[in-house]
Parts: sequence; C-alpha cells; structure tokens
Amino acid sequence: MKMDTFRKKNNKILLVGAFIIILSMICSKIVEFSTIEGIASVPKAIGWLFTEFIPTKEAFNKMPDIVSKLIETILLSIVATTTAAIFALFFGVMGSRATRINGIISTLSRLIASISRNIPDAVWAMIFLLSFGQNILTGYFALFFVSFGVLTRAFIETIDEASNEAVEALEATGASKTQIVFQAIIPSSLTQMISWILYMIETNIRSSTLIGILTGTGIGFIFDLYYKNMNYAVASLVVISIIIAVFIIEFISNSVRRVIL
Repeated sequence: MKMDTFRKKNNKILLVGAFIIILSMICSKIVEFSTIEGIASVPKAIGWLFTEFIPTKEAFNKMPDIVSKLIETILLSIVATTTAAIFALFFGVMGSRATRINGIISTLSRLIASISRNIPDAVWAMIFLLSFGQNILTGYFALFFVSFGVLTRAFIETIDEASNEAVEALEATGASKTQIVFQAIIPSSLTQMISWILYMIETNIRSSTLIGILTGTGIGFIFDLYYKNMNYAVASLVVISIIIAVFIIEFISNSVRRVIL
C-alpha cells in the first residue's frame, strides 16, 4: 500500500516537472529566448563587467554628488516609511479582529491595504508621474503607498496575535476600547511593529533606486544618467555606493532588532 502511494506521488512529481519544462520551452520559443545562448554569454558578460564596470580615479571626483543623492534616497525612504507606519497603525487597529469597531470598517481597512500592497512601487511611480511629473514627491508617494499596504497587513496580524490576557484584564475592569488599545494591545505589539518598520526602511532603500530612475530623483537618477552616457566607471561607483549603504542600514537595523526583541 505504501509502495503504491509512493509511486503515485513520484508520478505526480514527474508530471509537474514535465509540465514546467514544456511550459518553459513554449514561453522561450514565443519570446525568442535561447537558454543555451544565454548561458554561453555569461563568461563574456563577466569579462565586460571586470574590464568596463570598474571605478576609475576620475570617477571618484563625482563622489560628493553620489553621496548627496544617496543620502537623499535614504532620507526619502525613512520619511515615506515612518509616515506610512502612522497611517498603517490606525488602519491596523481598525482592521484587526481584536480592536475593530465593526465588520464593515474592518473589511474596508483590509481592502484598502490590500490594494496598496498588491500594486508594485514601480507601477505606483508611473501612476503618480502622470499627476506630479518627475520629482521627489512622486517617489515619496510610490514608496508611501506600498509601505502603507505592507505595514497595515503586518500590524493587523501583529495586533491579532497580541496578548489576550492583558485585554481580558482591562475589559474586566471596565476599560474603554481606547484604553485597551493604548494600554494593552499597542504596548504588547510595539516591538514587533518596530521590527516591521525597520524591515520596510531596508526594503524601500533598495526599491528607491528603481523609483529614482523613473522619477528622475535620488541615487537612481544619478545611475541612470551616467549609465546612459556610457560613463560606466561612475555608474559602477554608484552601484558600489548603493551596496555599501544597504549593508550599513541592514547592520544598523539588525542591531536595533537585537536590542528591542
């Protein structure tokens, strides 16, 4: 009996694997992509990377401009995330089963968060480009709406998992809904919420590079400018600066998490 079950399971795995391979071959044929040619071009691409995409002494003269735009990108990510977190906290309280006022408001809060979360930040940037043009406000809104959606979902789940003992104790003393939220639920959820906010700041710093290319702001704009002008030495220095900044922010974020958790 066990042998038959094992064979059936293996047959299902083989069928799924065959389906994925056939689907990949069909899609490659449609888009005229050759996997073999792609793999064969990897050594040449690596060779170009290590010959052309290397900072030169002249490229380091642009370092003040790069650092300035990098700081602008980091600050924009922090502002967008923290303001989104304030709105997300309100919608999280409204959407949570533990703190909701009624089912309609809870469903509406979850729906708004779902729409914000499921539209990618690049699409939000393109939407706001039509209204605000290429400026820092467009980048801010693009990061804000995605952060708001993700954090609202995270805050709802965090509040739902909050300690029920503290809530029940306050309810037994006749505490109001507001008192329960601010004296029981938020204090017990705060460390997890801070962790989510730090995670979103890290994510937004990475995302803001692409957003900057679309909106003509920040470090993304600097990279796009030099790359399109085929000044690969400066473009590579921009990429290295972004990587170093992301590692530093992640290190700081992880250190804060270890302290609060």
